[in-house]
Amino acid sequence: MAPPPAHRASVPRGSAGASNGGLHLAFIFSIFAAANSLAAVFSPIQDCDEVFNYWEPTHYLNHGYGLQTWEYSPEFAIRSWAYTGLHAGIIHVGRLLPFGSKRTEFYFLRIVLSLVCALCETRFYSAIAKALHPRVAFFFLITMVSSPGMYHAATAYLPSSFAMYTAMLAFSSFMDRNSGVGSMSGTFWFACGALLGWPFAGALIAPFVIEQLLAMISAAGFYPGIRKLLSAAIRCLILLILQTAVDSYFYKKLVCVPLNIVLYNVFSGGSRGPNIYGVEPWHFYLRNLALNFTAWFPLGLAALPLLLLHRLSRQKPILQQTLFRSTILLTPFYLWLGIFTLQPHKEERFMYPAYPALALNASVSFHVLLSFIGTTDHRSLLSKIPVQLKLVVVMSFVMATLNLGALRILGLMTGYSAPLHVYPFLQQPQIAAQGSTVCIGKEWYRFPSSYFLPNHMRAKFIKSEFSGLLPGEFSEAEGPGHFPGTWRMPSGMNDENREDPGKYTNIIKCDYLIDSRFSGLEPSALEPDYIADSASWERVTCGAFLDHSQTPLLGRLIWVPDLPFVPERYRRRWGEYCLLKRRRDTKINGS
Repeated sequence: MAPPPAHRASVPRGSAGASNGGLHLAFIFSIFAAANSLAAVFSPIQDCDEVFNYWEPTHYLNHGYGLQTWEYSPEFAIRSWAYTGLHAGIIHVGRLLPFGSKRTEFYFLRIVLSLVCALCETRFYSAIAKALHPRVAFFFLITMVSSPGMYHAATAYLPSSFAMYTAMLAFSSFMDRNSGVGSMSGTFWFACGALLGWPFAGALIAPFVIEQLLAMISAAGFYPGIRKLLSAAIRCLILLILQTAVDSYFYKKLVCVPLNIVLYNVFSGGSRGPNIYGVEPWHFYLRNLALNFTAWFPLGLAALPLLLLHRLSRQKPILQQTLFRSTILLTPFYLWLGIFTLQPHKEERFMYPAYPALALNASVSFHVLLSFIGTTDHRSLLSKIPVQLKLVVVMSFVMATLNLGALRILGLMTGYSAPLHVYPFLQQPQIAAQGSTVCIGKEWYRFPSSYFLPNHMRAKFIKSEFSGLLPGEFSEAEGPGHFPGTWRMPSGMNDENREDPGKYTNIIKCDYLIDSRFSGLEPSALEPDYIADSASWERVTCGAFLDHSQTPLLGRLIWVPDLPFVPERYRRRWGEYCLLKRRRDTKINGS
């Protein structure tokens, strides 16, 4: 017999209070919003893909110029202008506010993303409290706000973060069976994340599809199930048509971007495809998630075994329906981790859509463990442990995870934020002249976007040791219609990461230069120590940047204070990240 769509999952329940765990949702939202807003203001940009594939095209839509990657070439068209245009529209609306600079636009969009994420987290929190247990929802709150992974993912301008938002809404809809349309809403939200965001995020829906198909086997559920599936399919098709229409308008040809992404990532091979950009070992995500979720990650892995152990150890009979429903809710994280562990090309952002699922699993695990620890069964050894001692152990674990997360977040913020503080000096009055150029060599991948440059300034690349394909520039030539740079064919683009010499400019044309210096890296012919060349360049400003190669392991993992009582072997080592200005006489002499 197929399992009925039970609305309450098989997790142990304690003495629950109200469905929101005694906390008003507005207060819960304010906690999520505060944590995310701190990330929006202080989080360094972790991935250059965020800058070049999303911030720069958005800058082109808002300001008429920007850097262009090969993915936006009409020849390949694997990035959606519908997604980028949505965010450009938010910035355009934000211009009604008294913005002082383009950098304000950058942070405005980040704040909006932080609030959107907080709304999705609050919705998921509420669904967990109602469908599972308020205590599980409370642990979900703690996991999300204390995780270094969410510090980056919550406000990242990336399709994987967008897919994370929609995944939380989809999970919430599938958990909310009282509405009668949970499966339709859940399917639609997963479709939004897969179509507008990242197609592979659709894998998260697989367990829920299996549940729906099994429910449809019963005669009573077949025809209603068919109607729900058809309704959901029509919604998804309408969304795909609208997205295709927007993308086709910008590319000036019929384009289905989600299909192009799948074709490139799955069916291309040889010198093409995602694997040419870096392959990581199978344990990459295990190490990464352990850093980003500390002790919550092993709890997330243990969710199903602990739940099964709890059900087997209970005297009451196990209802297959409720156990099945619990398994459906906990399976997406395992499925996602398994799929992406098998892929050779691994990046931290690929895990973003599954972060809420990991937090859910970890919260269920902790809830199960507390039910074991808090047992009053006199036959159990745990019942003989004093309650005060149990409370100390539990609170020590929670405080340790909170502190570890905070120390790692603080370490990331203080160690890698120099680009966000150095580039703004170019926007100060009388710093940069009309038509000046800032050049980037070995620090190209830390460029925080053209939103940190004044309107009259362009970013250019100079040759460094990097030998792959750098971004070009959107065409600024006049043309029929709006945004001709989106459909004009750029030169020197390829999908094989082959270097294009046309992407470089001569350093003689550089008015400003971004450079870094680390004691563990020796200068080379292509990457000389420009900071030390005081005859050609003068410092405008410099920021401290963590010297990863010289800093001990502990200092790379968490924040370690630079105080006298800290042993030398644990202290962090620092390099310089500088904005340099060319001396006038060297430009005149052409040296």
